[in-house]
Amino acid sequence: MVETREMVTAAGTLACAVAIGFFMQTGDAAEQRYGGVGEVAVSAASVTVVNPLLPSANPYTKEILEVEDIVLTSAQSKPAQQSEFLVLASAHLESEEVELPVLKNIQLVSATDGSIDTPTVELAEPTVSCEITAEGIATKAAMIELTLNAPCLPNERVTVHHRGMMFTETTSATGTLEATMPALDQNALVIFAFSNGDGAVTQLEVPELRQYNRTAIQWKGDAGFEMHVREFGANYGEDGHVWKDAARTSAAVGSSRGFLTRLGNTNIAEGLMAEVYTFPTAMSSQFGIVDLSVEAEVTALNCGLEVEAQSLEVVDGDVIMRDLTLAVPDCDAKGSFLVLNNLVEDLKVASN
Repeated sequence: MVETREMVTAAGTLACAVAIGFFMQTGDAAEQRYGGVGEVAVSAASVTVVNPLLPSANPYTKEILEVEDIVLTSAQSKPAQQSEFLVLASAHLESEEVELPVLKNIQLVSATDGSIDTPTVELAEPTVSCEITAEGIATKAAMIELTLNAPCLPNERVTVHHRGMMFTETTSATGTLEATMPALDQNALVIFAFSNGDGAVTQLEVPELRQYNRTAIQWKGDAGFEMHVREFGANYGEDGHVWKDAARTSAAVGSSRGFLTRLGNTNIAEGLMAEVYTFPTAMSSQFGIVDLSVEAEVTALNCGLEVEAQSLEVVDGDVIMRDLTLAVPDCDAKGSFLVLNNLVEDLKVASN
């Protein structure tokens, strides 16, 4: 449990005059919380506003290529030559008992040198449907179980879009994908988009969402962002501290506790990642403040760079978004953490 936290504050701005501050955790406080963090001196970094993740228009279209049946036609040949071929075949069968396979789609092709026609056999290749299909099923805690089937796109990266939230996954060797994600809309529309422009859409109703509060952050690549939630006064490391290493599951909502869902494949280069915190507002037996913050660790992959993030909060059926560009300190600060204040709003839970 961390009793005190040493902070260095830096200024920043967000769209619509929403203030974003962050501070650097160093020394004993960070070491108690995360372990093995040395003391470093870091100058303040600036925070500016951009639109880092959402495209100005949807670049994806659904394009399905339909393959029509191929009609096999026989080539023209001389009647005398066909007769001669059949006589020779009959004589062979009378002289020797042979069990021949039944051949279909035999085509007689005229030889260019005037010799006897020879039969050729065209074997039809098995047809594989390349239709891309998607399905979504609403489950407990307003979650959605997704199934994607793209048989002609195995081992391909695919981006999942839902109400402004995006994350990147990879299909299996057979072109399938199964994932579970939190719904951000009662009338949930989920889009699967491949880089070649192909994709699929599924839509479903998730009425149970009205009983929950959801807050999400999303980023690209190795930016190092993570959400930290401290429920009803809990300190870091205590039972009420919810983050990626103590995420809980959707089963936790039965006891008026929140849970965290992490989305995206970390093995994909420059993939889109997201984290979503869910709290059962309508069912909670507790009341008070749920403190939410977004933090970014300074690592060898992001030090000295500008990283981007976006927050999404579901409020009365609407999704409120905030964009952020953060200048990460130089690599001398590796192992420290930037804490972004007010990128996401604390949750005020009233007594039920």
